[in-house]
Amino acid sequence: MQPNRPARPGPPTDPRAAAQQAQMAASLAGAVDLAAVKARSDAAARAAAAPPPAPGGQPGAAGGAVVDVDEATFQTEVIDRSFQVPVVLDLWAEWCGPCKQLSPVLEKLAAEGGGSWVLAKVDVDANPNLAQGLRVQGIPAVKAVWQGQLVAEFSGAIPEEQARQFVTELVGATTGGAVPGGGDAEPTEPEDPRLDAAEAALDAGDLAGAEAAYQQILDTEPAHPVASVAIKQVQLFRRAEEAGPNALVDADAAPDDVAAQTRAADFLLGTGDVEGAFTRLLDVVRRTAGEDRDAARVHLVELFGVVGGDDPRVTAARRQLSAALF
Repeated sequence: MQPNRPARPGPPTDPRAAAQQAQMAASLAGAVDLAAVKARSDAAARAAAAPPPAPGGQPGAAGGAVVDVDEATFQTEVIDRSFQVPVVLDLWAEWCGPCKQLSPVLEKLAAEGGGSWVLAKVDVDANPNLAQGLRVQGIPAVKAVWQGQLVAEFSGAIPEEQARQFVTELVGATTGGAVPGGGDAEPTEPEDPRLDAAEAALDAGDLAGAEAAYQQILDTEPAHPVASVAIKQVQLFRRAEEAGPNALVDADAAPDDVAAQTRAADFLLGTGDVEGAFTRLLDVVRRTAGEDRDAARVHLVELFGVVGGDDPRVTAARRQLSAALF
């Protein structure tokens, strides 16, 4: 199975495990940030085989435009489904008054969307592990997932006009409003059998073998849409694995050692702390000059490419980098 564009690194603590799978961990943090090239491939395959969201149907029923989600169905109804359409998580509780104001608005908008996006409702009291994994600080909380990645969020009850704008911008930035199975989708590109060797290596936990397989593709097709991104992911996981957890201790003990700071950033990114990795290198850029500053900047830009230019955390970090440089 050919993987789609690989996602940014995710939270599993072992970078090799992150490269092999992105199943829900006990905290379900891994389900929020899909990190694995292979896991993305599997999730995308399941989504391709599943029927598109039903624009009508009974609210709350699986496969509909509005679904009730728990830990058992999170993978299918949120992660897998997000490879078809954006999924908006509505995190609520029965005792929450503002939730009772916001939820009907979101349900109305989902029904109007006609299957162009899915509203997944999560009762945080009934699913505390999900709430913890999603880092819910208060409710109502709304988080948007696209292709396994958390891409946008807000908290608190907001007016219908603002909620509509949030959904409109989300759909416009992802699918443009296309509905799976609507007949307007572009033809699916044929699978590339050259990726099989890389996937086999990932299955075996052989990051070096996966990198070599992707590099072999790039040697003949430098702009290959999957291999060119996947190899950056695998290289990051290898660096994170080599750095190990002591990288953070070493970097904190030597704040002026740029190489130590980049190793620590690799480890943080490889284990899912995207903001932590960016912040560490931004701090280096701010307090250094000359070659040290340029080395930190170059490495930070490289990490931007691993995470993906469309990620809002990359956009925010790019702004901070520009401010630090100019």
